[in-house]
Amino acid sequence: MKFISKGSKLYSILFNKCPRCHSGKFWKYTNPFKNIFNKEKDNMHCSNCSLLFELEVGFWYGAMYVSYAIGVAIMLFLWGLSNVLFPEINIFNQIFFVIFFILLFAPFNYHYSRLIWINIFVHYKNEFL
Repeated sequence: MKFISKGSKLYSILFNKCPRCHSGKFWKYTNPFKNIFNKEKDNMHCSNCSLLFELEVGFWYGAMYVSYAIGVAIMLFLWGLSNVLFPEINIFNQIFFVIFFILLFAPFNYHYSRLIWINIFVHYKNEFL
């Protein structure tokens, strides 16, 4: 599976790796829930290639657009799923169902939206092996 091998953007996103060297970790923990409740600061730079993760002031504001797209995709999937699995469900119960799962998936959304956003701008360089 070449599209998930080292050197691809998908590898960096799925395995929590630095987008430039694919060796250091982007987040301190791979588990999104541990990162949300971690009292220490996030990784500010890669431990392997020293890439500063915040490329410029306000860089992470763009990740909100990715987060919004992920949230809308989850919401539409859950809305469709609830219509298929429970065709007689009340609209208010559907809304509660969707909101509950959006909140449940919020740490995953935050975790992956930042990984996707930085991978748009930083490209892999194999010279850091």
